[in-house]
Amino acid sequence: QVRLVESGGGLVQAGGSLSLSCASRRTIGTYDMGWFRQAPGKEREFVGWISANGDYTYYADSVKGRFTVSRDNAKNTVYLQMNNLKPEDTAVYYCARQYYSGPSNNPRNFDSWGQGTQVTVSS
Repeated sequence: QVRLVESGGGLVQAGGSLSLSCASRRTIGTYDMGWFRQAPGKEREFVGWISANGDYTYYADSVKGRFTVSRDNAKNTVYLQMNNLKPEDTAVYYCARQYYSGPSNNPRNFDSWGQGTQVTVSS
């Protein structure tokens, strides 16, 4: 496993933007990575996924066209750019390392998780 640290969360008005980062002190460049979120009283849900080399991404329907996952393997960092935020995007956001290759939206396929960062979108 690897320690992941998310940052960049905060309070933003609806329609605004936030950029989250997920950093590791160990190399994550050979792993596919994912972003998930969990709102109070709800299960953790998939947000987006990026391949190890950054060439491929895919997103939950609820964020497609608004969120973008990217990565800088030289910095061992994965990013989540969130635009046109909505109140229903309010949640704790987590990044995670996938333990096998290939697109996945199942949290069980990820073996290392950050502590999460809170995103709150006001209406």
